[in-house]
Amino acid sequence: MLQAFSPAVRGWFAASFPEPTPPQIQGWPAIVRGDHTLVCAPTGSGKTLTAFLAAIDRLTTTPPPESTKARTRVLYISPLRALAFDVEKNLRGPMQGIALAAERLGETFHAPTIAMRTGDTSAKDRQALGRRPVDLLITTPESLYLMLTSRVAETLANVDTVIIDEIHALAPTKRGAHLALSLERLEQITAKPPQRIGLSATQRPLEEVAHFLGGHRDADDSGAGKQRPVTIIDSGIRKPMELEVVVPIEDMGDVGKVVNNELRSGPASAALTPQRTSIWPSIYPQVLQRVLAHRTTIIFCNARRAAERLAARLNELAIDEGVVEDGVELVKAHHGSLAREQRVVIEDQLKRGELRAIVATSSLELGIDMGAVDHVIQIESPGAVSRGLQRVGRAGHSVGEPSTGTIFPKHRGDLLEAAVVSRRMITGEIERTRFLRNPLDVLAQQIVAHVAVRVECPVAEVAALVRRAAGFHELGDDLLFNVLDLLAGRYPSDEFNELRPRLVWDRVAGTLRARDGSQRLAVTSGGTIPDRGLFGVFLPDGTRVGELDEEMVYESRPGETFLLGASTWRIEDITFERVVVTPAPGVPGKMPFWHGDRPGRPLELGRALGAFVRDVRSKSAEDAVAMLMADHSLDAWAADNVIKYLDEQAESTGVVSDDRTVVVERFRDEIGD
Repeated sequence: MLQAFSPAVRGWFAASFPEPTPPQIQGWPAIVRGDHTLVCAPTGSGKTLTAFLAAIDRLTTTPPPESTKARTRVLYISPLRALAFDVEKNLRGPMQGIALAAERLGETFHAPTIAMRTGDTSAKDRQALGRRPVDLLITTPESLYLMLTSRVAETLANVDTVIIDEIHALAPTKRGAHLALSLERLEQITAKPPQRIGLSATQRPLEEVAHFLGGHRDADDSGAGKQRPVTIIDSGIRKPMELEVVVPIEDMGDVGKVVNNELRSGPASAALTPQRTSIWPSIYPQVLQRVLAHRTTIIFCNARRAAERLAARLNELAIDEGVVEDGVELVKAHHGSLAREQRVVIEDQLKRGELRAIVATSSLELGIDMGAVDHVIQIESPGAVSRGLQRVGRAGHSVGEPSTGTIFPKHRGDLLEAAVVSRRMITGEIERTRFLRNPLDVLAQQIVAHVAVRVECPVAEVAALVRRAAGFHELGDDLLFNVLDLLAGRYPSDEFNELRPRLVWDRVAGTLRARDGSQRLAVTSGGTIPDRGLFGVFLPDGTRVGELDEEMVYESRPGETFLLGASTWRIEDITFERVVVTPAPGVPGKMPFWHGDRPGRPLELGRALGAFVRDVRSKSAEDAVAMLMADHSLDAWAADNVIKYLDEQAESTGVVSDDRTVVVERFRDEIGD
């Protein structure tokens, strides 16, 4: 298969790798042919290089376009800014290797230029990219939308390849629907339709994701446009996984019981709140033990506050047990509320071995290369099989290595879900992906953006464009015209009169024209990621540290200290939009908190959980324990706790709810209702 590439690329690959991986062997023929291609392969199987190598080969062997204003030929779209940064860094090695191979072989080599444009890119760098475009641009869905809604769109006229990484994270969301319309807008301005390549480790069914990736052709005389053909590459290999669900206490039913009601020093609210037993004091030593037993560990939590708290407690415990000296950090927290610069520093510290572990949220869930991670710990059930596979797949990132992981449930209800998730992770039963159909808020935003950069736009052209996207292919004229009515100011009642129309719809000529300010509105209000009202955290010199929830900022005062990234910061000033801080190493600080970052449970997992409960209840205690330990990777205490939990529920209500039984409980609350 390597014969399809240039001698320099073949020479570099042969010197760097023993042989191509299965996704590369299966994927390269379709990609070299120019087919739209969906590659499904486990983490660490070389699928990113599968997508990039043909594009790199083309960039290094052909001169750039004559027009310097439209130089960009390859577009890499990542759902995570951190992943985009990681890919940019990892591309520079192959480029240098191919350049040396070309020099050794006497081959012509055109050095491709690479740049990144995300929400972290400064205004100065964005302007420079507009003036001097690069060959390979790494970006996010939102940044692509902003480029298409400005004069910078002309720099994308020669794009011939679009690579969408971790496509499973986009397909079932409004963000994916938004990206699908951006891809159709991109195709309308390019010299030829770009080749689309989608990558993911966890997606099912592949046909649905391929439909989302490819979209549709324009409608013809025979009716609705047919799907664009997409070649599906399913490498057919499942990464070996070694899982263990661990409960560190004998009876989880004791968790949450009141210890005493004695008054103690502190705030009145805390002093009057009864103390209860917790599972955390038993979890911390177990986690630390596993961190010390492995070279590099990633610990995943489902919330940013939990990540900060766990990192702080592990560092305190390591100092108490003499593992590290006072002031030395064994682990650090890593999540989306840390600034990119801070995250990059923490990632590099882990790769260099300066940290033994990182406590992360979904910020490290997707395919960021974290080097030789040899163990993953998940605190609490991951909440979805796909999420669990992505996280545990971080361990053994290299080709052929098994992924080892430990799950620590926090309570007995969580233990049930962890048992089901672990079994489905081992058998590869990923939740079904279904892309959204006709999200009209996304449609309205993209129509305004599309029309705003044109003098005049026929309605028929807009209709054809949006129906090429898979999510809007079935959009009827009634719905489309209702959206256009809304945008043109034709409202159903006088109550909406204060809303300003964004477009002028000439119904006689069948054209759309943008009103003043529409482009500015489209740019400033673009995308589907909601504004969470977070306050930026900055050093006095303007360096960004991260962000805090506005409720926490409201409750904070200058002079107080708090933890962020497992480091302590002192608040110097609070303005209307930022918190100015200085480092306060070694000083105790309060835990930060954020609202609204709990993952939901997919429908399929809920059904599987009900079937699991029914299956366990149908067996004898001995058989159920044996099944839980053998098939669901539970340790002895975890298996016993499952049986006790279900027995206690049956004793209390007479029957246990499952996928065929609904139990309605009535009880009196504290005021007697």
